[in-house]
Amino acid sequence: MQTRKLGNLTVSAIGFGCMGLSFGYGAAVEKADGVKLIRAAADMGVTFFDTAEVYGPFTNEELVGEALKPIRKDVVIATKFGFDTSSDPRARTGAPRLDSRPAHIRAVVEASLKRLQTDVIDLLYQHRVDLAVPIEDVAGTVKDLIAEGKVKAFGLSEAGAKTIRRAHAVQPVAALQSEYSLWWREPEKEIMPTLEELGIGFVPFSPLGKGFLTGTINADTSFDKSDFRNSVPRFAPEARAANQAVVDLLADMAKKKQATPAQIALAWILAQKPWIVPIPGTTKLHRLEENLGGASVMLSKDDLAAIEQAVSGIAFTGARYPEALQQMVGR
Repeated sequence: MQTRKLGNLTVSAIGFGCMGLSFGYGAAVEKADGVKLIRAAADMGVTFFDTAEVYGPFTNEELVGEALKPIRKDVVIATKFGFDTSSDPRARTGAPRLDSRPAHIRAVVEASLKRLQTDVIDLLYQHRVDLAVPIEDVAGTVKDLIAEGKVKAFGLSEAGAKTIRRAHAVQPVAALQSEYSLWWREPEKEIMPTLEELGIGFVPFSPLGKGFLTGTINADTSFDKSDFRNSVPRFAPEARAANQAVVDLLADMAKKKQATPAQIALAWILAQKPWIVPIPGTTKLHRLEENLGGASVMLSKDDLAAIEQAVSGIAFTGARYPEALQQMVGR
C-alpha cells in the first residue's frame, strides 16, 4: 500500500480504526478474532492502528497491544488520553468527564504503554479539548514525554483552529483526528486550511459515515441496543431515509468505477489532500479487504467534479452527535 506522512511519521495511506472491535458498535468481538483481524490488516499493508484508553475502557488497547506485539517495529500505534475513566462510560448518562491535567496525562501514558506492550507510543492524541486545562500545559506535558522517549508525536482530536495553533506553538502537532466524510464536511471550512498552513496531517475517523456510506444501512436497519448510533440524530430512521441520496450517488459512481460505495467514499477522501489518512474500522475480514481496496480506486478530476456537483444538491438531515457530545468538539 502507498504511504503518507503525519508529521515525521510514515504510515499506510489507509489506517485501521480499532475502536469497533471492543466498543461503540454493539458487542465486542472475541479477543482471538480481533487479534486475527488486526494481523490480517497488517499482512495487507496497514501500518497505522488507532486505539484509545477509553475504548472498552482499556480492552481495546490490550487487544491492539497483543495483536501488534510480534510486529511492533513495523507499525505505528496511535492512542489517546483526556477522559476520566474512573467510571464505566457505558453506564454513564450525559457527557463524559474530561481530564487532561498533566499528572493524569502521565498516568494514562504509563498505563497505556503497559496495555500496548510497548515502550513508546508513536502518536499520542488529546481525545477532546479540556477547557479546564490550558492547551499549552497539555502540549508541554506531551513535549516532555517526547523528550523522555515515551511518545514520538503529538496529536489532537476534534480541536478547533485556535486551539490547534496554540498547541502547535508549544509542541508541533503531527496530526489532527476529526470526523470527515462525504456527509460531514465541516472541517473544510476552517480546520483543513489551518492544517495545511501548519503542515499538520489529518486523520478522518468515521470516513464511511459510521457505516452509512457503505450502502448497507437504510431506514429499516436496527442496531444492537449497545450501539451508540441509536443516540445519534443523523441515524434516526427519518434522517437515514432523507440522507439516502448520498448513498445513491456513491452507488452510481461505484458502478462506473467497478468498485463499491465504500471504496468510492474512501477514494474521495484520499483524493482531497495528500496528507489525509482515513481510519475506517470493521469487525469483518471481507469489509477490511473492501476498505483497503479504496486506496487503489483512482478518481479523475471529472469524477471528483461530478461528485461535488451532486453532493452540493443534497441537504443532509440530523446532527452527527447528541447535544452533550457535540458540545465537546471544535473547542
